[in-house]
Amino acid sequence: MKKFLKYFAFGFLGFLLYFGITTYPELDLISGFSAKSVASGHFIDNRSLETIQQGDNDIDKIDWATIEINDLEQSVTSKVYGLKERKAIYREGLGVTLINDDYDVSKPFNVPKRNKTNINLPYPSGNLEPKDTVFSNIDYAKLNAVIANAFDKKGEKNKRTRSLIVLYKGKIIAEKYADGFDENSKILGWSMTKSLTATYFGILQKQGKFDIMKPAPIAEWKNDERAKITTNDLLHMNSGLEWEENYSKICDATRMLFVEEDMTKSQINKPLVGKPNNSWNYSSGTTNLLSGILRNQFKTHQEYLDFWYSSLLDKIGMHSAIVEVDMKGNFVGSSYGWATTRDWAKFGLLYLNKGNWNGEQIFDESWAKYVATPTNSSNGNYGGQFWLNAGGKFPNAPKDMYYASGFQGQMIAIFPSNDLVIVRMGLKEYPEFDFNGLLSGVVGSLKK
Repeated sequence: MKKFLKYFAFGFLGFLLYFGITTYPELDLISGFSAKSVASGHFIDNRSLETIQQGDNDIDKIDWATIEINDLEQSVTSKVYGLKERKAIYREGLGVTLINDDYDVSKPFNVPKRNKTNINLPYPSGNLEPKDTVFSNIDYAKLNAVIANAFDKKGEKNKRTRSLIVLYKGKIIAEKYADGFDENSKILGWSMTKSLTATYFGILQKQGKFDIMKPAPIAEWKNDERAKITTNDLLHMNSGLEWEENYSKICDATRMLFVEEDMTKSQINKPLVGKPNNSWNYSSGTTNLLSGILRNQFKTHQEYLDFWYSSLLDKIGMHSAIVEVDMKGNFVGSSYGWATTRDWAKFGLLYLNKGNWNGEQIFDESWAKYVATPTNSSNGNYGGQFWLNAGGKFPNAPKDMYYASGFQGQMIAIFPSNDLVIVRMGLKEYPEFDFNGLLSGVVGSLKK
């Protein structure tokens, strides 16, 4: 018996050591992700805990967490086996913020001023119901078959598409939602938010207030080799700065999103490991650094908050949209933009129309060309915070297609040569979801 207890004790100590080295450090991320995800889904889109757990949180290890929603306090707490409690709070106008123990929830905060006056035009130009339009050059039977094929049959969880909308010549020609979702459902775009963030530089450039070709205005870089990094390099993910983006482990990106207070500073202190404009590396830290640069273009924090809505989101009638903030009140421009599928499609249409919205030029036509032009060393796959098909990632889709893309297969695909926008929101991404089949199938339904 003593031998058994001795071996058991050694075994248990070995397990604790293994757990401490391999798993315990991840608990912050697991509890943080689950708290943030549940709070956002619940308070922004009114989803139930069960719906979120079966959908958004249906990810390896996230089911270890125990969740508690406090509707009165508008907060969510999460623990993993009773350890590493994390809390996320909801504030009207700012969305959900994952906080730490040092965060003062009683501290006053600024909220964006919104103008949600309806534009009295049919969707997508305005906020009225869309008009039915039939085009003689569309094979609707083929189109509808392609759309239906993008969704799971009852009882399946293979494709996991939540919503899909197709705009052709500015009109809805297809729209479908999975059970539990509709045209009013707000869905997280994840890294599609990067494309939103980039757009503000196009707006400022049109206003003559910013030159992306100049060195990035980062004080910490002025006296070292990073002084040569331009905002253009940052927009292209081509700064040469060190950054690891791997959501299957603890890395720069996961620490930023689930631990750090000020996400705009996550990459500022990183060293150069490559040559600017010749070292493409996808980095959410770069986009949040860009959000910080945007913040510094305004005298007050209130002006910064208002600008994101007044210059773009509310201007084109994306009234459902909300971009969440970090603990310091900065927009998490890398990842935390929410909107309905119809509103995400408006953003795609703005780019299809080269910045023109109902006769007003939001950004110069040249900006749409800029974001869709391949950057050095990306093999034709990336432009200015947009992904591209110039390198043929989707071999049967047009090469001039470019797209905003987010975790789990969020996509706003823009087809300049086809006058087409496709938005797909879901929980499976390439290559598990057949984007090549969807994109080429929709284009193929247009008769030449």
